[in-house]
Amino acid sequence: MSAAPGRPTESETSRRRGRVPFVQAPGRLRAFVRRSEGGLVLLAMVVGGVSGLAVSGMTWLTQGLREALYRLPPGTRLSAADGVTPILLLAGPCLGGLALGLLILLVQYLRGPRKRPAIDPIEANALHGGRMSLRDSLYLGVQNILSNGCGASVGLEAGYTQISSGLASRLGIAFEVRRTDLRTLVGCGAAAAIAAAFGAPLTGAFYAFELIIGTYSIATLTPVVAAALCGSAVSQAILGAQPLVAVDSVSAATTSHITSLEILPSLLLGLFCAGLGIAVMRGVTLVEQAVQASGLPRIAGPALGGLCVGALALAGTPQVLSGGHGALHLHFADAAQGADALALAGLFAAKATASAISIGAGFRGGLFFASLFLGAVAGTFFAVAAPLVVPAMAGFGLTPLAYAVIGMSALAVAVIGGPLTMTFLALEATGSLPITGLVLAAVIASSLTVRKTFGYSFATWRFHLRGESIRSAHDVGWIRSLTVGRLMRREVGTVLLDTPLPTFLRAHPLGSPSRVVVVDGQGRYAGIVSVPEAHATAREATTGEQPVLADLLRCADAFLTPEMNAKDAVAVFDRTESEALAVLDGARAVIGLLTESHTLKRYSEELDRQRRAMVGEST
Repeated sequence: MSAAPGRPTESETSRRRGRVPFVQAPGRLRAFVRRSEGGLVLLAMVVGGVSGLAVSGMTWLTQGLREALYRLPPGTRLSAADGVTPILLLAGPCLGGLALGLLILLVQYLRGPRKRPAIDPIEANALHGGRMSLRDSLYLGVQNILSNGCGASVGLEAGYTQISSGLASRLGIAFEVRRTDLRTLVGCGAAAAIAAAFGAPLTGAFYAFELIIGTYSIATLTPVVAAALCGSAVSQAILGAQPLVAVDSVSAATTSHITSLEILPSLLLGLFCAGLGIAVMRGVTLVEQAVQASGLPRIAGPALGGLCVGALALAGTPQVLSGGHGALHLHFADAAQGADALALAGLFAAKATASAISIGAGFRGGLFFASLFLGAVAGTFFAVAAPLVVPAMAGFGLTPLAYAVIGMSALAVAVIGGPLTMTFLALEATGSLPITGLVLAAVIASSLTVRKTFGYSFATWRFHLRGESIRSAHDVGWIRSLTVGRLMRREVGTVLLDTPLPTFLRAHPLGSPSRVVVVDGQGRYAGIVSVPEAHATAREATTGEQPVLADLLRCADAFLTPEMNAKDAVAVFDRTESEALAVLDGARAVIGLLTESHTLKRYSEELDRQRRAMVGEST
């Protein structure tokens, strides 16, 4: 689509602002992708393939780092290793934290201190129309590789989605796709990353729908699913596939035919996991606040945190290290054979503490896989401990392995969000529809409880701590860009407060603009006068009365500022019951006037445009 004559194109505007893509696609390809749904799907498949390569590369690098640092046999997972030298268990995370601190120091020296955190996929889609910095994404990916590779208790999934979504965003910018399509491509990158990480295309697709794009629609279905399938296929071709849960048959998870009665313990487990998930998120925040209050330099935090994590591994079990893939497989094997409640409680506390220390101390990574592992441990603990408290719980036909699968999804949805994402993860991991039905009941109970009592997932909770009001990936960036400064009328006539009323009436007869802004002798806003009201007051004044403008002022303490968005402006109009308000700068000087009708009109137009784009009706 060509721009109007004399009007700069989006790419020209980007060049003027210094945001030129490092590679710009040829004009015909750009036109094909912008005009054709098939072109967008093909680009999404490219994103999926590239994401699969990125996930495979990150996995290979981190595994190689763990094998070198801990002297592991090839292919051995750190969290499942049983012959690691004790000194390496203690020193490994500390050395990795030291290296991470030096990396941060080097980057700060080369680039200067960062003014704000890097934009992740959720924030990019919520506020920035899908625009992400590829350089920042790669830098975070390197930090995540170093953190996970040295044994810090963080997962790689945050790095997977960051790099994959960053690559997708850069490709979309290179093809100059529309805002809605760029947001979809960012979701495609995240979908492909999760699908490649778990070998689960449905999980990856619904991760994108629920957490990155913020909604499911027919317009986004094909590109997201295509990207997830391509990402999973590429990763499996390079790394092979290892099942997340090894369930040989349904009999391994149940002792009898599953009935509707089994929903009851599943709901109780969902509520239990919701409380644990909130505690884990609060714990990470407390550790971060403690580190900040200590005055410890940011570059020294990871080294100290790594020493603490290593001490936990040395005193307890190596299962607290790294993401926990190997530990999860060990746990499912133990769950099938029975486990001790006290040992399970200790393992949960150790892993949760290690994850909180790792993230709070400054290691880069997320809680995706840690929450899966913690949920599996919590589910097995529930299976063992619940019958001791309520003997009737032993009468249900679920084994500890089934409770582990249900708890895995229920706690993960409490921390990460995405009820359908975690439900499909259980389905693709076990292949059992009856167990998946119970998982769905548990994740709904967990998700609803967290939303009503806590209100955030781990990602949005961290946004809240930064002062951002982001609750999901729904596109609210357009609201922030639809500011009062853009909507207001700048040509505003004013009158002085000491102007005699007869003079005012002669200058503003009936039929002229109905509202006039009044300023004092220093040019500061004093209020608004209604012209019809001023004429009516003059007619009704008795002999000897001399009304003045000060008696007719309205909205003297109600005004707008140019940085307010349209939604905030509408709230001010409702609160003041005014049809028009002045726009003031910091010195209370009048810089514009905005009416409620114009604000509502523009706000409604943007809402309708967003709705049409969401369902694929935009052209």
